[in-house]
Amino acid sequence: MEHNNLPPVDELLALDNQICFRLYAVSRAIQRQYRSALNTLGITYPQYLVLLAMWQWQSEQPHFRPSLRDITERLHLDSGTVTPLIARMVSAGWLNKTVCADDGRAWSITLTKKASKLKQQAVIVPESVLCSMPASLDFAQLKSVLDTLLSALSNKAGAP
Repeated sequence: MEHNNLPPVDELLALDNQICFRLYAVSRAIQRQYRSALNTLGITYPQYLVLLAMWQWQSEQPHFRPSLRDITERLHLDSGTVTPLIARMVSAGWLNKTVCADDGRAWSITLTKKASKLKQQAVIVPESVLCSMPASLDFAQLKSVLDTLLSALSNKAGAP
């Protein structure tokens, strides 16, 4: 890219022109919307994401026992973030962690009865968040744009 095609430096570096800033601010605002609903369930936003992935796997692949690596890849997080998160969820009684039968170095994660029961109550979370969103928002289009962006950036950076 030629430098003479770039906008002026001040415009290029303006906070309001940064895509990362918009995504960060929207992400934090959405997490705040989730927080109040999640507080009634006694879980945090990262715990909710793990439970969503686990509930989906349980529904689609009932005999699948995800590993820590499966969870890190599904949530686009690193193991340094997921490992302590899973440990806290095991301590809180949401998950069980057992050594994988085929690889003694790996762990498989399963839901406890407590977490399975929570699934029915968790329906309030997306309902309450959707109610706070503008009715005119095209969620299918937004999801498609975000999926395209995530895929492109993940492939470019070699991220999970």
